Amino acid sequence: MAEPDLADLDAFAAVARQRSFRGAAARRGVSPSSLSQAVRRLEDRLGVRLLNRTTRSVTPTEAGERLLARLTPTLEELGRALDEVNSFRDSPTGTLRLNMPTVAAKLVLPGLVGPFLRAHPGVTLEVVAEDSFVDVLAAGFDAGVRYEERLEQDMIAVPMGPDQRYVLAASPDYLARHGAPTHPRQVLDHACIRHRFLSGVSLPWEFEKDGEIIRVSPSGPLVGNVPELGIAAAVEGLGLLMTFDGFVAPCLADGRLVEVMAEWSTPFTGPRLYYPSRRQMPAPLRAFVDFLREQAKAW
Repeated sequence: MAEPDLADLDAFAAVARQRSFRGAAARRGVSPSSLSQAVRRLEDRLGVRLLNRTTRSVTPTEAGERLLARLTPTLEELGRALDEVNSFRDSPTGTLRLNMPTVAAKLVLPGLVGPFLRAHPGVTLEVVAEDSFVDVLAAGFDAGVRYEERLEQDMIAVPMGPDQRYVLAASPDYLARHGAPTHPRQVLDHACIRHRFLSGVSLPWEFEKDGEIIRVSPSGPLVGNVPELGIAAAVEGLGLLMTFDGFVAPCLADGRLVEVMAEWSTPFTGPRLYYPSRRQMPAPLRAFVDFLREQAKAW
């Protein structure tokens, strides 16, 4: 029997963990067919089926489960060994895989990508932006990005950007027709443009002033999960919009939108890069952490 190829073993482990060829391919930036061919080669060489495949699911066989259990620590140790060699380079090489909320990918990451990749040309940055809270390590990511209230306590967290703020805004036309609320509870009397996550959750609007926190759940003519759509609706005068200040900064600057009740808008800590303290850091991740800590001096 020919010795299995290490790349095929790694491909099998990725598919077995994700329970999906498409999911594993998306995480790795390759085609599902390439992973399917790798697993098929491995099964042919071992002479045993490792994955049960149907049109709806992929599950490891008993042999596949046993191989995955023995293979996982071996692949992790191999990764650590290669990374130790990588640490002797002037600039690390390799792939840094990050999972983060859409807002961080749109507002925070763009200002970091250029300087970081220019400083580390050997690093490839792979980013998946999603608003569901996945186990980033089990999904094959090196680190995740979350806001403070969503962080696990056994994680190391590094600031990824300055403080942010939610802004309540409306168009001058809307305010001329309906007036501006002066207290959070008055927001309930207005048409409001709301955000709803793909999970179906629509968070209440939270206001804070002098230590008092008030949450309201408004209603209105538009609910969606695309920030640009809500901003366009607010500019059209369809209602009040509450969103991250970075999303509406251009509209506030040119007067298409006007901030309302600014005194009830309290800054909160920006996103945090997080990773487990018990795990040796891959060289690309270590370089990114060092980069963020240097950037934080200017925030």
